[in-house]
Amino acid sequence: MVKETNKNLKTVNTEQTEIQLVWLSEQDTQYFAERLSKQLSLLAEPVNLFIELHGDLGSGKTTLVRYLLQALGVTGRIKSPTYAIVESYDEVRDASLKPLPVWHFDFYRFKDPLEWEEAGFRDIFAGPGIKLVEWPEMAESELPAADIAILIIANGDTSRTATVLAKSPIGNKVLSALS
Repeated sequence: MVKETNKNLKTVNTEQTEIQLVWLSEQDTQYFAERLSKQLSLLAEPVNLFIELHGDLGSGKTTLVRYLLQALGVTGRIKSPTYAIVESYDEVRDASLKPLPVWHFDFYRFKDPLEWEEAGFRDIFAGPGIKLVEWPEMAESELPAADIAILIIANGDTSRTATVLAKSPIGNKVLSALS
């Protein structure tokens, strides 16, 4: 059972929408990822969207990304970018079947935010596509402003509490459509 209701949607201000969710199982995480992927694929071109993923080790950030990528049409093995820092997915298509590039970053191993700049990621973030970033706080001073922030907290059982916050007009559009 997914605890997602319209009463959990509250408008913080005209540019920010926040949704509080409780995922009782991994299937709930998958369900949310499928709903999110539908909204992402419907965005007008060119899509340039940055989603931050926050949470402790083992909270479910990579699991959410895997389900999101599968829902966007990625087939085969989806690897965690923990050691590679970034994995790109070129097979994703938007609702009109046009290419929609997606990058999954994991900055956990960064020692200095300047590593982001030195790796040449500024060009990726400036271009079209969806950027999914785990551990954004490790490069925070260099990253552009996120459109959506997702905080996942592992509860004492197998459930997760997720707070999804829109931080831009495009993020607000996506989250408003999820309600």
